[in-house]
Amino acid sequence: MKNIISLVVLVSSISFAQSEQTKSLIELKQLSPISNQLSASNINHPSSIIQYPVSVTQKKSPTLAILYSMLLPGMGELYAGNYDSGKYFTITDGVLWGAFAGFEIYGKWKENDYKSFAESKGGVNLSGKEAEYFANIGIYQSIGDYNPAMELNRNFDKTYNVASYYWKWNDNDQRKEYHDLWSSSESAYTNVRFVVGALILNRLISAVNAIRLVSAYNKNLSQEVSWNVSVGVNNHPTLPTSITFNFVKSF
Repeated sequence: MKNIISLVVLVSSISFAQSEQTKSLIELKQLSPISNQLSASNINHPSSIIQYPVSVTQKKSPTLAILYSMLLPGMGELYAGNYDSGKYFTITDGVLWGAFAGFEIYGKWKENDYKSFAESKGGVNLSGKEAEYFANIGIYQSIGDYNPAMELNRNFDKTYNVASYYWKWNDNDQRKEYHDLWSSSESAYTNVRFVVGALILNRLISAVNAIRLVSAYNKNLSQEVSWNVSVGVNNHPTLPTSITFNFVKSF
């Protein structure tokens, strides 16, 4: 009787172990993409190990940082993951564009004023006149004063045709009034050129700062811990299948 009971217990244990082994395999295949790679051929071996290195974040490109900063200052810093300093370049760029528009509009406004004044008060024909002509008529009282002065200095190529380049101010105050209008316009256009230079400089400084931040980001990335995950399946003849997980870190 005891022999029969022992035999039943032994058969039950073997059946239970086999069912547990089969259940473990089914659950392992359903867990994740990692477990799907543990095929029956792996389990038939005493020990099967699969390595799964964790992906490392990609490094930033200094070239892209420069490109973004040139398009809009501060975007290179944003790309580098540090917009704390980049925002000041973006704000500066907005202010400079506002100044550019303001000076451009004001300069054009004053230009229209001095040309209208020259036409109505000085008898100037505006058609085909270059910028140097509008500067000269603010210095000399009339073409009758200008041409002799050029001839005296032997600058014959700078003399004007009297018929097409005629002008004459009624008095010196009128000439000064015109000159003030012309000077205001030129000052505004000069400021526009300074603003353009500042816009370019702001981009260059932002690009240099973005390169510095990208370099720091990449350097810090290379020092971060990287992980390798090892999944092991151990198959023992007399024991249920076991799974081991190993984490290996490198610096």
